[in-house]
Amino acid sequence: MGNMNQSLGSHFILVGLFGPSGSNQLLLSLVAAMFIVGLLGNTMLLFLIRMDSRLHTPMYFLLSQLSLFDVGFPLITIPSSLQGGGSISFGSCAAQIFFLTLIGVAEGILLALMSYDRYVAVCHPLQYHVLMRRQVRLLMVGSSWLGGVLNASIQTSITLHFPYCASRIVDHFFCEVPALVKLSCADTSAYELVLSTSGVLILVLPLSLIATSYGHVLGAVLRMRSEEARNKAFATCSSHITVVGLFYGAAMFMYMVPGAYHSPHQDNVVSLFYSLITPALNPLIYSLRNREVGMALVKVLSRAGLRSK
Repeated sequence: MGNMNQSLGSHFILVGLFGPSGSNQLLLSLVAAMFIVGLLGNTMLLFLIRMDSRLHTPMYFLLSQLSLFDVGFPLITIPSSLQGGGSISFGSCAAQIFFLTLIGVAEGILLALMSYDRYVAVCHPLQYHVLMRRQVRLLMVGSSWLGGVLNASIQTSITLHFPYCASRIVDHFFCEVPALVKLSCADTSAYELVLSTSGVLILVLPLSLIATSYGHVLGAVLRMRSEEARNKAFATCSSHITVVGLFYGAAMFMYMVPGAYHSPHQDNVVSLFYSLITPALNPLIYSLRNREVGMALVKVLSRAGLRSK
């Protein structure tokens, strides 16, 4: 607590998205546009799932939680980067670390549990609504939130326990644990090792569930005699597989590759990818590859057109 009190009331300096050399107006405009597209896309998906009864299914209930995470992540990280970095208080930095870690871990767990949903849909279609009943869905969502809160609480408290008595310039566009730990004037090697180990576990365990689920799905699809049934099974899983690849690809680079093997600039690029680009692409992936979402959107637009006449 003494170390935390030493830092409390102080501040850090974020170098911004484009570093100390200044902002690039074109790239800044692209980031702002992507930010708006992501927020609108995820908000629209949440609205459609809420309003259309055909989307009141286990898969879309879980997808609504994913969209909720994809709204939160950019809102926490991008607005400050659009301002070009600048000073951030110790308390605000701590809050940013907590909520970003919470959302990141919770989303990873949720994506793994969504693969189980696809396994049940393909391999046990007749029992789908029993195996994915309301209590099970709530347990899945609650587990993802609980895992995120526990991990965020531990990482935030340990990170803030270190003294920050040297440089206060964070070579990043938001407060993230790896970037902040580098500024500590204490020996953080043991914590960095624990951080890397826990990062591997947090990534490998969900990926194992995803691989197992889709291994069973692939086996079931190969046993199908109907080409139409196989195409339908692939279609129902392809969106989720694409989203998993985007999310875990960036997370593996950031948390499984030791910090010595990637530069702050690379960290900025990867962080921008999973904090902005992935949340913006997710609703597009699900909208373009899911007929039900497209039909719901057409229905809403047609209703809006009738009301305006």
